[in-house]
Amino acid sequence: MSLNTIRACIEQRIAAEFASAPALPVAYQNVPFTPPNNQSWVQTSIIWGDSAYMTILTTQTSQGKIESPVAFNSPDGGFNRRNGTLVFNIFTQRAVGPGIGLNIAQRCIDLFSRLQLENIKFDPANGPRVIEPSSPEGFSQTQVAITFEAYEQS
Repeated sequence: MSLNTIRACIEQRIAAEFASAPALPVAYQNVPFTPPNNQSWVQTSIIWGDSAYMTILTTQTSQGKIESPVAFNSPDGGFNRRNGTLVFNIFTQRAVGPGIGLNIAQRCIDLFSRLQLENIKFDPANGPRVIEPSSPEGFSQTQVAITFEAYEQS
């Protein structure tokens, strides 16, 4: 899975969830977005972490002979593990209590926590956490983070 394939799988699931009732606007990374006034909304981002190889590619000499640099090689190519964190920032009205933000946080948690989606495995969710002061200002901000690992063939 390429980085964009991983991102697209995650964003498609988010878009489907928040298009259903109660629908909420979603802000994605590097996409123009104007926060609504007096309405809840969700901001998502994927933070890529360290990656590791799971297998090592074989090498081919100029004579066409395949050489194995280590014992656990794969004749079909190598596999890499991509690590990342999916972050949900949930923005709700100020001065109405935490209930709305926690309900939306639960939707985010239920959507990905301990899920396997294609070759992406999500860990249990971290949070929700209250972020003070919120960014942008004027909202109450709750954050949920879910780490994941994805496997790609190189």
